[in-house]
Amino acid sequence: MTYPITAQRIVLAARPDGEPTAQDFRQESLALQAPQAGQMLLKTLYLSLDPYMRGRMNDSKSYSPPVQLGETMVGEVVAQVVDSKVEGFNAGDIVLAHSGWTSHGLSNGEGVRKIDPATAPIETRLGVLGMPGFTAYAGLREIGKPRAGETVVVAAASGPVGSLVGQLAQRAGARAVGIAGGVEKCAFVKDVLGFDVVIDHRAEDFVDQLATACPDGIDVYFENVGGPIWQAVFPLLNQFARVPVCGLIADYNGTSTTDAGLSVAGLMRGILTRSITLRGFINYDLNHCFPDFIREIAPAIKNGEIKHLEDVVDGLENSPQTFIGMLKGRNFGKVLIKVADAFR
Repeated sequence: MTYPITAQRIVLAARPDGEPTAQDFRQESLALQAPQAGQMLLKTLYLSLDPYMRGRMNDSKSYSPPVQLGETMVGEVVAQVVDSKVEGFNAGDIVLAHSGWTSHGLSNGEGVRKIDPATAPIETRLGVLGMPGFTAYAGLREIGKPRAGETVVVAAASGPVGSLVGQLAQRAGARAVGIAGGVEKCAFVKDVLGFDVVIDHRAEDFVDQLATACPDGIDVYFENVGGPIWQAVFPLLNQFARVPVCGLIADYNGTSTTDAGLSVAGLMRGILTRSITLRGFINYDLNHCFPDFIREIAPAIKNGEIKHLEDVVDGLENSPQTFIGMLKGRNFGKVLIKVADAFR
């Protein structure tokens, strides 16, 4: 290979005020020299776009530091090793890495994990067999703990987290009630994923439909949206209900005004009087579940028991607009950017 190579990357150009715009991102070229001892060159094949990235664009304290202006946007990728001087990694290896929104990157191997393409399609390692899938699995197992005959509700049910939550709930013998937006997504949740009930949150009578779908109340609500859906769910939560909270995408842009219907006092009173367990978590809080996740979910994907869907967009340059659309619910399935093909 001839060095330097010219990589493309997307950096944070400005901090959004509300919803992100294309002007908050900038594409740049970057010259990369040959890897030195203890380094390897990675070529990005797929980039995962995820809601948490919106929070990293803000200059505020959170569970992870913000992206600085001019820095490459963060993100997990499936990549291929091009050139390696890191023990245990060879050219051609397929890996998971946190290179971010870039076509190529140099890595010292920290946090990089080799994956076997024979076990499942490599793109699933960023979705149903990756961070979103693990979030669903660990949050439901450790916090939701559904039991046979109970009712489990999840919003964004056609997405990478919600779609697995419902399927796992059914594997535990529970009823799966999905909430999605639009006719097409609702049909996918019901007809392909096989949820027991699906409700369109855009329906004018959504609140009434949800109550009808849960005549015995809600035992587990897997929270990944917030906003008006949470307002509709909360009154239906049963005694000893469990609520894993992994995301609040309705509020990520800081423009939501939907909390007026449920005061802090009302929320706390409901939690107290109904003995509700409400626990926020970040997926890596539950890393002890990861071996079981791979052992259980990988074969279920391979034999078709677990259904999944990827929404793949070609071209790193399309990452900003795709990300903006994802935050508005325009995607259908796990959102991935295909950056390049693997070489042999």
